[in-house]
This record gives sequence, C-alpha cells and structure tokens, in this order.
Amino acid sequence: MDKKHQNRQSSCQSCDHETGHSGSSSGPAGLNRKKILTGISGAALLLALFFSFFLNAGEAARALYYISILAGGYYVVGGAARGILKQRFLNIDFLVTIAAIGAIYIKQPAEAAAVVFFFSLAEVFEEYGVERSRKAIESLVKKSPRSAILKNGEEVPVERVKINDIVIARPGDMIPVDGVVLKGLSSVNEAAITGESLPKDKREGSAVFAGTINQNGYLEIKTTKESKDSTFSKIIDLVAKAQKSRAPAQEFIDKFAKYYTPAIVVVAALIAVVPPVFFGGVFLDWLYRALVLLVISCPCALVISTPVSVASAIGGASRRGVLIKGGKYLEALGKINVAAFDKTGTLTFGEPYISDIVTFNGFTEKDVLADAAGIEKFSSHPLAKSILDFAQKKGVTPHIMAEYENVAGKGGKANCLVCDDTKHCVGNFKLMESSGISVKEVVEKTEKLEKEGKTIVLVSKGEKIMGAMAIADKIREEAPETIKRLNALGARPAMLTGDNKYTAGFTAGKLGIKEVYASLLPDEKVKKIEELKNKFGSVAMIGDGVNDAPSLAISTVGIAMGAGGSDVAIETADVALMNNNLLNIPYAVSLGKKTLKTIKQNIAAALGVKAIFLFLAVFGFANLGYAIGADSGVAILVIINSLRLFHK
Repeated sequence: MDKKHQNRQSSCQSCDHETGHSGSSSGPAGLNRKKILTGISGAALLLALFFSFFLNAGEAARALYYISILAGGYYVVGGAARGILKQRFLNIDFLVTIAAIGAIYIKQPAEAAAVVFFFSLAEVFEEYGVERSRKAIESLVKKSPRSAILKNGEEVPVERVKINDIVIARPGDMIPVDGVVLKGLSSVNEAAITGESLPKDKREGSAVFAGTINQNGYLEIKTTKESKDSTFSKIIDLVAKAQKSRAPAQEFIDKFAKYYTPAIVVVAALIAVVPPVFFGGVFLDWLYRALVLLVISCPCALVISTPVSVASAIGGASRRGVLIKGGKYLEALGKINVAAFDKTGTLTFGEPYISDIVTFNGFTEKDVLADAAGIEKFSSHPLAKSILDFAQKKGVTPHIMAEYENVAGKGGKANCLVCDDTKHCVGNFKLMESSGISVKEVVEKTEKLEKEGKTIVLVSKGEKIMGAMAIADKIREEAPETIKRLNALGARPAMLTGDNKYTAGFTAGKLGIKEVYASLLPDEKVKKIEELKNKFGSVAMIGDGVNDAPSLAISTVGIAMGAGGSDVAIETADVALMNNNLLNIPYAVSLGKKTLKTIKQNIAAALGVKAIFLFLAVFGFANLGYAIGADSGVAILVIINSLRLFHK
C-alpha cells in the first residue's frame, strides 16, 4: 500500500501539527494497544472504587488507583512530552498530566485515576472515528487492481503496464487499467468509480476504468493511462487529501487552541498561588480549584468538533460517488444560495439527435449534411457527434474540408475541397451574423422549432445559408426532482447556457427554473457567475467539467457532472460527481448544511460545558470528578454526533 494512503488523518490527529494533541497511537495496532491500556485503567479504577467503598480495603484500593493511573496515563504523558520537546508548546495532554500529578500531590489518587482514564477513553472514541475515516480510504485501496494480464498471457504487476499496452479482462476479473475496449462485449460494474450499482454495457470503443469489475464477457483493452494516473488512483488521492484538509471553522479552532492552552496554565497557576500567598488562602484548597480548572479547560471536544465531522461527511459522500475535495468546500456547500446549471449534458442527457432539417437556396438535405459532417469531423463538441452519426445513418459521405477554424461558443469554419474551395460555416446565428451572412429568412422558418426547445445549427456556403438542422436533447428524468429539492434547501436554481433563449426557456419551463441566462459564451458565463455572487452570495456552478471549466473555477463551489474518466473535471471542480445522477447535487448541498449544523452543535456543547464548569471551578463549587466526567463525556458525544454524518 502506498505510504500516503496509510497515514491517519483528521480528528485530533489532524490537530497534532497545530495543537499538539497526543496522537500517540498510530494505525490499528496503536489503537488496539490504547484500547487495552484504557480497559486496564478502567477495570483497575472500578475495582479500586469497589475495594474502597464496599470492602474498606484502603491499601488495595490505593494500589489499584496507581495501576489505573499508569495504564491510562501511558500515552497521555508521552503526548505531553512530545508537545514540549518537539512541538514546543503546551498541549491538551500537558493539562491532563499536570492535573493528574496535582491530584496525586494532594493525596487524591482516585481523582487522578479518573482524570487519565476518562481522557484516555475519550481519545479511544476519537481514534475510532479516525479509523472509520481511514478505513474508507483503505477499502478503496484494497479494491485497487494489483496485477494485469497482457494479451500474450503474461501476468505482470499493474505498475508495469504502459500506455498503449493491451491487457485482457476475463469474466469476473477486475479491470486493471483505464483504457478503451479493442475487442469484446461485456457488462461492467462501475460502482467503485461512479457509485452506481447497475452494470454498463461495454463494446469496441467503450472507455473502461481500473477498479471496475468485468462481469460476463471477454475484453481486450488498450491502456490509455498508467496505474498511478488512473481515475481510481485519483479518487483515492482526492478522498485522502479531502479528509485531511482543514475547514475554515477548524482553522479558527486550531489557532484558538494553540494560544488557549498556555493561557489556561497561567490562569491555573495564578489561582493556585495568588490567594494563598497574598490573601492567606489555604494552599491545598486553591490548588484543588486550579486542578479542576485545568481538567475542565482541556479543549479536546472543541478541537475535534470540526475535523471528525468533516472526515465522516467526506468519507460517507465518497461511497455514493460524490468526491468533495475538502472541508472548505463541504462548508461552502452548506452555504450555497444559488445553484447555476449548464444545460446540455447536465440537465439534459447531452446526447443530442437531429430531429429536423430545413433547406434553403436550392440546396438538398444531402448537401447540408455532407457539408456539416465534413466540418464537424474536426470538432469534439457533443452536437458534432450527433451530426456525424446522423450523416452516417443516412449514408451521406462528409465533404473533405481544409483550413478548419474553431470559433469558441459559435461553431466552426473550413474550406470545402470538393466544392469550389469557398468558406463554409457550421454553427449558431452569432457565427452567421459575424460572418456577414443574412439569417432573416432562416429565423422565420426555425422560430417554431426553437420554441419547441430545439437547438438550431446553421450551415452556410459563402454568403448563402444552405440549411438549418434542428437538434433536440432529452431532459434527465431526475432533473425535476433535483430542482424541487434544491428550492426546498434554499439553493435557488438558475440556468446558464450557450443555447438560444427559446431552447433554454423551454427546458427551464419544464423544470421550474425561473432564472435563465441564454446565448452565453464561456467568458459571458464567467461574468454571469460573478454577477450572481455579487447579488446572492455563494454560488455553485454545475457543469460538465470541460466546456464549463472557467465557470467552475470562478464559482464558490464548482460541481462537475459525470466526472468518470475526465481529468479536467476532477482537477477543475471542487466537487466531482462520478456518475450522472443529478440527485447527488441536493444530497451534497444537504450534507454540507448538516455538517455545518453538526459542527455548530459540537462547538456549542463543548463551549457550554466548559463555561459552566469554569465558572464553578473558579468559585470552588466544582468537584474534580464531575469536571472529569463532564469533559470526557462531551468529547465522546461530539465524536458520536460527528460519526452520524458517515451515513447521511
């Protein structure tokens, strides 16, 4: 296993660097040792209390108290020492260590044992939360392919497979690499990538991903990415980095805790020294109050309130194929006021088809298709594929074109080598107008098609319009429910599209989207996102991750739809949806809101208990045992409350 996937993260472990929390057990083995020692500490404490109160065996009880202190305090003292020697500041473990030593000094071994046991118990619960998050990564790593079978039958480690190598996948095999099917027909379970359990049919030309399962056919696959660059490896890296990332609330709390702990030590020292020295107070009484203050002031529950929540939420989301790149974006999702959608490929399937062809100026349908297909052979736009597929279906041979010129957001131009070498254009009305071609006659004949929600693609030769192709796209079935849920969550839906106002309006009307911005070029989408941010605050942009990369980058949260296999989508967006299920968008927004709510609950509980007992400690009303129980109890509650997000 790669070392970076073995590191534990989040919880107070992610606080190690900032706050100096112990983090002394490392991985499952360390956690098991801590569990054993904590169990010994608890058992010894219970036996000591039994001997003391029911058998009146004071000496035996005292020995058991010290056993409890040694077992429970093993990691605590080590953490305090590391904080002083390596990190050079006073951490939470230092507070607990001083409190336990002080209790022993005033001959209260029972309370010293209780201090270290409850603190150790809280850490065990905390690290259980860390383990849950770590196992989310480990389960992904375990699913990653280890070897591949080359076409010649040789089995090699997957790291040795190079780009353009041909590997085979038999029924039941895990596909070892990202690649393209050269031969074969099968169904492939892509749940590890997309979160979708229904298998996808794969045939010649289909893309396949490492870590997915070939179910029932033989496949020969041409490798397109090395193992370290595969989509599956990117997912593992993203989830690991995201769970380690710091949310804004966590950054604040980490800085707070760094200065808070030394301040509490100073205050406790003043409480223990000033009243006896200057006001004739009883030293042991004021020392006891200082110890209570030290115990209740341990900010463990406060420090772990955010990272455990973030790690649990991100780990749970990854199981559904929703990759959230960090705590910052998770918090931002919970504050989204506008959800701006691209249309084609996002709200619709993005698999357009030609529904109508209208001809002009004496040209035939075959002329229009041959010219359009000839130019679109140079383009990767989704509409280009629909034109090429339709031409092939109709048996039309594309014209040979040269000197192709892409016009961003408008279409393309080229010279036809089989016609008269004049300039030909394929694109929208803006392209024709900018080329000095009159579209008045076309507008009159295509307006009805546009009002039906169809996109009009014009084809011209020289200064004449040859024809217009009406291209339709089907709205996704889950789109209406997605818009409804976003409205309920307070995330106002909007549409930003390059399509004309009629097509955009038709689709928006079907879905109940009121904010519609049509005929936008890529740079105009960016400007519109900025306008929406100025007007409404936080804005999420949902797009395909390639054409909408600038908009995804400028938005508060960029969400890439259908990011499976798309490096641009994974790298540009803040949230990558590894499947095309639109309902994962309101899920992500809802998860962000629930995470924010959970963090606030955790912080309120931690600060509330602290405030009450700090007040009682200063005035001598707090019992050390109650302070210990309250502090450790709230830490455990914070962890349990945070772990609920894993299953949201």
